[in-house]
Amino acid sequence: MKTNIDLDEQLLKEGFAITGLRTKKELVNFALAELVKKNSHKNLLELAGEIEFIDGFNTDMIRVNRYVID
Repeated sequence: MKTNIDLDEQLLKEGFAITGLRTKKELVNFALAELVKKNSHKNLLELAGEIEFIDGFNTDMIRVNRYVID
């Protein structure tokens, strides 16, 4: 999609220095991809109170058996 946007020159300089990318298009696409990746994961704090723990659950059994092939 083609569009015209006014970009902050200082942010562009810093972005190029940090990433090593060479074009504005690459930098903007990289920044958008990072934003989506960062915000697509559910915030762990949002899970507070939603996870039910089972008394007596033995995590060692899972660790021992998870590589067993039937």
